[in-house]
Amino acid sequence: MYAQTARPNIVIFIADDVSYNDLGCMGHPVLKTPAIDKLAKNGIRFSNAYLTTSSCSPSRVSILTGRYPHNTGAAELHSPIPPGQVAFPKLLKESGYYTAQAGKWHLGSSGIKPDGPFLDAFDRVGGSHADGGGPGGEQAWVEYLQQRPKDKPFFMWFAAQDAHRGWDNAPKPVQYSAQDVQVPDNLANTAATRTDLVRYYEEVSRFDHYVGKVVDELKAQGILENTLIIVMADNGRPFPRNKTRMYDEGIKTPLIIHWPAGVKGRNQVSSSLVSAIDIAPTILEVAGISECASVQGKSFKTLLAEPTAKFRNYVFAEHNFHSFRAYERMVRTDKYVYIENGLPEQSNVGATDIMGGAAGAELKKHYLAGKATPLQALIFITPQPQFEFYDHSADKDQLINLYGHKGYKAQQQHLADILETWKKETGDDQPEDLTPDWYDRWDNKALPEKGKRGTMPGSLQNATSIQKPGPF
Repeated sequence: MYAQTARPNIVIFIADDVSYNDLGCMGHPVLKTPAIDKLAKNGIRFSNAYLTTSSCSPSRVSILTGRYPHNTGAAELHSPIPPGQVAFPKLLKESGYYTAQAGKWHLGSSGIKPDGPFLDAFDRVGGSHADGGGPGGEQAWVEYLQQRPKDKPFFMWFAAQDAHRGWDNAPKPVQYSAQDVQVPDNLANTAATRTDLVRYYEEVSRFDHYVGKVVDELKAQGILENTLIIVMADNGRPFPRNKTRMYDEGIKTPLIIHWPAGVKGRNQVSSSLVSAIDIAPTILEVAGISECASVQGKSFKTLLAEPTAKFRNYVFAEHNFHSFRAYERMVRTDKYVYIENGLPEQSNVGATDIMGGAAGAELKKHYLAGKATPLQALIFITPQPQFEFYDHSADKDQLINLYGHKGYKAQQQHLADILETWKKETGDDQPEDLTPDWYDRWDNKALPEKGKRGTMPGSLQNATSIQKPGPF
């Protein structure tokens, strides 16, 4: 129906559990990601791109729908996607694109096997580690490109299982030693923690290796010039204080866009605030498709021509059930971060895979032995801060909570008001019977409540039918 050159091909690479600063081009001093770095050098690197949640399946559903998690009706980990939610690849497919998904599915209640209402958004699905995709779910990517119809533009959703725990023992393209790693201050600096980080590094570099293979194939087919490539992640690294959390190493995503035919200039950096819900409308505009009424995000296509232009004033994010009961909300500007915790009486350890890993286990040992620093101990203590406020310009890692500080009273109140407006306009709410903990927060053992679902945030306000996006 459409000539292949009429509209751009589109490829999204989405890493699994990789923090924004764990790529070479995003400033990591050790991790080697030459393929992604090259895309950034010849494209645009976004330094202030934020997810709407730091949790696998809700984040992916949010990206594909352009809607906040509580507006999708699938705000919690592994929660089913209700009928009526529109994934943008379906709109691409209906307009003449060939659409395919390869790698990790994890959309709705299904983790590996493609299933659910988003199946019809793709012409082809599969390619996980259980379906010929190799241990990282990446080995079918090049095959998908080679076997696609050659008379249509295409959209590929290439979702890796790297770098999600548990680590596999397959040979890695890049190896690291325990001496290479940089242990963050919030972790215990032990041999076991260092080894844990080595395994993580190796899976990030494997993701990069397969990104490079796809780029080589696009070049070999002579279509790299008019293929829009996006590299991003679904949430932060699977370590304490990162994945599930509202701090930058949990909620901020690397975002690299490479499109020689459509991006002016090379090696550009955009510090404009961008939300993950803005990706869907941007792709639709690039593909020449009219706006979708259900999308709450806005297209940032103008930033591809003018990376320094002003875009958003605010980004918003939410932390809902992921192994444990949760309700946190965040609003951020280019300078300040404001977080509200609706359940401060509980600890905030994150998720079972985090605390079940070696770094989490070492942190627990340190805490029990009385060796943990205040930063390291913070995830275990109760009560947790109900309100947090950070000056990102002076505290990029959100380590110094300034909430209540007189010098920031006006800024705190402004963001509290903005967050309240966002909740009201988008239909967010905190039900009394939220999904409970499925596991013990200390020893990770399953509880009798495992499998029990409570009331989904937003459901009391019928948020799935709300299109208002809140403040922009």
